[in-house]
Amino acid sequence: MDFEGIYIEYHRLVFNLALQYVQNIEDAEEITQDVFLKVYKHLSTFKQQSSLKTWIYRITINQSLDFIKSKSNKTRRFFTALFTDYESTLPAEAVNFNHPGIALENKEAIETIFRAINQLADKQKTVIILLKIEHKSQAEAAEIMQLNVKALESLFQRAKKNLEINLNTKGNL
Repeated sequence: MDFEGIYIEYHRLVFNLALQYVQNIEDAEEITQDVFLKVYKHLSTFKQQSSLKTWIYRITINQSLDFIKSKSNKTRRFFTALFTDYESTLPAEAVNFNHPGIALENKEAIETIFRAINQLADKQKTVIILLKIEHKSQAEAAEIMQLNVKALESLFQRAKKNLEINLNTKGNL
């Protein structure tokens, strides 16, 4: 399949997955562009040890996590420059929630859930997104995350427990 065909087939998948990580349309569009730049750049070296879809999922997950870390580091450096003595007392950055298709009355509840998901470790966040938001089977999610199914199940159980803790401690959100 040529690059244009790959883009046509997978651009919605990439955008929607990125959107689950960043909850912001503009950021998801930026991640989508970055993913397809990487796909274009590395398509000739794709080894086909997994399906093209799985490969693109991995790139999107990694690009999304890198984007979040980069944005967090930029924000931290900005605040550090302004308030070097008060860095440890700064509140965590609030999520700029801009997700299409959510009814206004549900937006606050969805924001709370995504804030709690965003507090999870990267792998826990990824397993929640793949299984519960992207509705992937355990086998698909395990392949994407390069885990065996048993390890994925364990990771998912820890993620659920930590998500519950995050949701029950609303003061931290």
